[in-house]
Amino acid sequence: MSDLPGYLRPNATGVSLQVKVVPRSSRNEIAGVLGDRLKIKIAAPPVDSAANQELVEFLARQLGIARGAIQIIHGLASRNKTVHLGIADVSAVAERLAVKH
Repeated sequence: MSDLPGYLRPNATGVSLQVKVVPRSSRNEIAGVLGDRLKIKIAAPPVDSAANQELVEFLARQLGIARGAIQIIHGLASRNKTVHLGIADVSAVAERLAVKH
């Protein structure tokens, strides 16, 4: 599993995803990699957890999993977040979140 991107870390209950969120973007999209974080643009503003909710919904659509299987475990009020994904197949996560150029 050494070929995994730095923003993905498998653990006992799923996968940890390190993200940098850019709120108030023109659309929701994966925008690249910044160091060890996946940069994700979110259209919602960072008000009343709107950007966090939209991030969870965006990841659920991208990964084809339920919103309930996604939990922001660190950085609720920050642009840098750690997200727990309740999915065991880390290679599938890497493939579905791959940055396309």
